[in-house]
Amino acid sequence: MKILNFGSLNIDHVYNVKTFVKPGETIAALNYSRFPGGKGLNQSIALARAGAPVSHAGKIGADGVFLRDILIQAGVNCSLLLFAENEPTGHAVIQVSAEGENCIVLFGGANRTITSEQISSTFHSSEPGDFLLLQNEISGMSEIIRCAAAKKMRIFLNPAPMNESVYELPLDLIDTFIVNETEASGLAGTPENSEPELILKSLGRKYPSSNVLMTLGAAGAMYLDKNGGNFVFVPASRVEKVEDTTAAGDTFIGYFLAETALGKSAEEAMKTAAKASAICVSRPGAAVSIPFRNEL
Repeated sequence: MKILNFGSLNIDHVYNVKTFVKPGETIAALNYSRFPGGKGLNQSIALARAGAPVSHAGKIGADGVFLRDILIQAGVNCSLLLFAENEPTGHAVIQVSAEGENCIVLFGGANRTITSEQISSTFHSSEPGDFLLLQNEISGMSEIIRCAAAKKMRIFLNPAPMNESVYELPLDLIDTFIVNETEASGLAGTPENSEPELILKSLGRKYPSSNVLMTLGAAGAMYLDKNGGNFVFVPASRVEKVEDTTAAGDTFIGYFLAETALGKSAEEAMKTAAKASAICVSRPGAAVSIPFRNEL
């Protein structure tokens, strides 16, 4: 059983600010840093640091060679990672407030140049039961899902960033949705401010052939088995001081999949993922803040 992450790679430009900039306002940043990022890259590194064998497929521009090098150094197989011609690497402009919260402006770049030829070659050696992890930061998503389903892979979808394009995907082919409250509510069609458990169960009823893992930030995470079966709640692990929440969700996802691949139950996988996320938010940056398994 192999794990393939077909996902984004970004250069993160991070600006520390007292408060987020408002429309028409100009503010001075307290600090600037450049980090490797992208939900795809972050989740591949989380998988690798959790000890899982993972391959990363995607595209970068000539300015993104250091992202490939970072993945390789983390132990990620990058043989399926291609270069885009005449297109820069995707990047994000991130504001981080004094409270550790963030807001992000994303430019897709090379992430949006995935071709049918690349998709076909990527799945050439995939086998039934292999894991596919997807986010919503690359192009070709519907074709990727259908190719993986034809190979009888288990498809884990983190539909972030959540937008209208998600509703056009063949969502009935997803094995497991990994969502936050906003994403889950959007997919389920529940009213604003609905209780998390109501959102989770509504999403489960809408997609009865899929598992649903819903992260709740500082409140923890919930999981519902296919067909409304086993329900699990796991609280968040304690954090002394929140430094930066940027890659917390990506860390949770990587560790959850790594534990699932080892045959652990949903509850066991969520508890390990919660510990890893707690360490992540105590550090600045995205990929660089993801902990190694021996730190848990």
